[in-house]
Amino acid sequence: MPRPDGGLITETNLQYYAGAQIIYTSTGGTTAYTFTFNTPLSMGSTASWNPSDSDYGLNNFRIYTSPNGLGDWTEYVTTYTLLNNSTGSIITLGLGQAVGIYIKVQLKETAVENNYGSYEYVSIKDIVNNFIVGYVGQDKLIPRVNRTDVIFHAKRGLQEFSYDTLKSIKSQELSVPPNLSVIIPQDYVNYVKMSWTDLGGIIHTIYPTQLTTSPYESPIQDNQGEIVQDNFGDNIDSPSITNERWQKYNTSNVTGLWPVDSQNPSIWMYDWYGENSFGPYGYYGQRYGGDPVNMQMNGWFNIDEKRGRFNFSSDLTGKLIVLEYISDGLAYDLDTKVPKLAEEAMYQHILYSILSTRTATVSLAPLYKKQRYAALRNAKLRLSNIKLDEIVQVMRNKSKWIKH
Repeated sequence: MPRPDGGLITETNLQYYAGAQIIYTSTGGTTAYTFTFNTPLSMGSTASWNPSDSDYGLNNFRIYTSPNGLGDWTEYVTTYTLLNNSTGSIITLGLGQAVGIYIKVQLKETAVENNYGSYEYVSIKDIVNNFIVGYVGQDKLIPRVNRTDVIFHAKRGLQEFSYDTLKSIKSQELSVPPNLSVIIPQDYVNYVKMSWTDLGGIIHTIYPTQLTTSPYESPIQDNQGEIVQDNFGDNIDSPSITNERWQKYNTSNVTGLWPVDSQNPSIWMYDWYGENSFGPYGYYGQRYGGDPVNMQMNGWFNIDEKRGRFNFSSDLTGKLIVLEYISDGLAYDLDTKVPKLAEEAMYQHILYSILSTRTATVSLAPLYKKQRYAALRNAKLRLSNIKLDEIVQVMRNKSKWIKH
């Protein structure tokens, strides 16, 4: 591929794919080197150049030197400083380098992976800058506006779009512990899907249960049923008995699914009639009249809002689960970006939001509300990622009359 030549791509192939940049020292005594990664370099602290420093592991890069640049790389562990500005990340070494020395900065693996696929996004900062250039100024729709107002409406737009328009689904792979409870992710807004993974890596959907609930409060009562307070006048809360009973409950009593081998109930194969089905201890006919919602082997979960946890049924103990959820796009700096396919929708959202809150332009709001809706609809269609070949494949699966 061509080297960066003034277009939107500013990284070389080495920077993007390998997360490395090498600079040749052409002047003796050089100490300052500028690195131009899309990912800003960062240090845990001003002293984390030292490998023995407790914050050394927080650095997202390492520095190496080589006399020939061919593989004889030695990590640079002498003092240096870091400054990020509009030109890039400037590293100033404590020791000047001789002519012919190669300096390499290598990003850590996580920093490299976070940069992959970044070209499909545009940052909120660029959205704000582009909006001000395109829509604000003399003889434009908005003569003047505070930059903080534009930032506010851009962030609000990102939040709203993240819920049902943008591809902002995150996921965590977790194991269900013996207490059948896992903590809700820090940037969680709502769940999309919960599933467990079998030995083949195939996921099986776990459904929210209607069989139980997690009470928000479980106040202690006296013999008369009165709620007991502490010395400060606050109700004394106790662990939920409902949660404890659900954790101990054998869900086979609900589903009618019993292990093939009662001595090894962890085997995920079930006899629909029960072992020794036609004998005196069989379960033949036990599932008759059961609620179809409950006649499944994938288990259940419910959300304990007070404790901030997902609770699972007893048949999921030790299972590997995948939690898919949505955030609002603002939890971390890495999240504050918008797919380019939805960039125009963001501009229209900011434009409508500003015009609709000004008395001088409120009469124009209905027109730009329609434009916002149209742009948002286009963004949804683009992000749906529907391909003709996939539609044809679905149709071939549904109808035997459609041939290759």
